[in-house]
Amino acid sequence: MTLRFIGTTSEHGNCPTLYEVEETGDIVVQGDRLTDPEDLAQLRDVGEHETFVVIPRALLTRFAPKE
Repeated sequence: MTLRFIGTTSEHGNCPTLYEVEETGDIVVQGDRLTDPEDLAQLRDVGEHETFVVIPRALLTRFAPKE
């Protein structure tokens, strides 16, 4: 897998960040892990292999692909 950096709203090199998988066009997100049990209880159809991260709306509206 080859990742291409798309953009970040971080000022110091931390998360959040978006990447594109060059071979597929899929998007990889880097962000703070969602860990609060009450928040996690609201999520549906969660696979054992899945995790969740919080991404600021500003990052997505600025850098997410439009197509």
